[in-house]
Amino acid sequence: MRKTALLCTLLLSMLTLPSLVRAQDADKPAESAKAAEPVTHYYHLVFVVQELDTSGKPSNSRSYTTSVSTDRHFSGQIRTGSRIPIATSGSAEGTDKGLSNVQFQYVDVGVNFDLLHVVEVGNTLAIDLSADISSVAEALDARIHQPIIRQNRWRSPVLIPLGKPTVVFSSDSLDSKGSLQVTVTATPLG
Repeated sequence: MRKTALLCTLLLSMLTLPSLVRAQDADKPAESAKAAEPVTHYYHLVFVVQELDTSGKPSNSRSYTTSVSTDRHFSGQIRTGSRIPIATSGSAEGTDKGLSNVQFQYVDVGVNFDLLHVVEVGNTLAIDLSADISSVAEALDARIHQPIIRQNRWRSPVLIPLGKPTVVFSSDSLDSKGSLQVTVTATPLG
């Protein structure tokens, strides 16, 4: 009888041990839930840079396209432009020959966008966006290339509703009655 009681106790403990272990594991957060990374999504962005005339109509428009992701390590850039020569010194040798011994300094002119920290917020994208947009105005003296360089720089977090063109920057021109604006459209990929 004693052997039967011992055997019953042993069998009972074997049956209840797995349920005790499962109950203890239920109190702890799952290891796999801790290690799970958020799902990365990809988006197509179209930047439109417009110079507007005095009536607000586009007089010049350029588009730039890139893709971004919500990966926490993502950073993106768009770089496009030209190096403009500007005369810094020279000597005159007569009116019909122009200048000789001219030295030039080069200035980078164009469009630069930097994109960081892309995060989904509902049906919008939050992006830390910075831009440096410069262009060349007419030279004051036709004999020496001395252009006026227009420049707009800004950095700001922006919210862009998906599928809707959104103005993220606007500025009046300092040398004319026109203005500059940047519009961004974000659409999901895949």
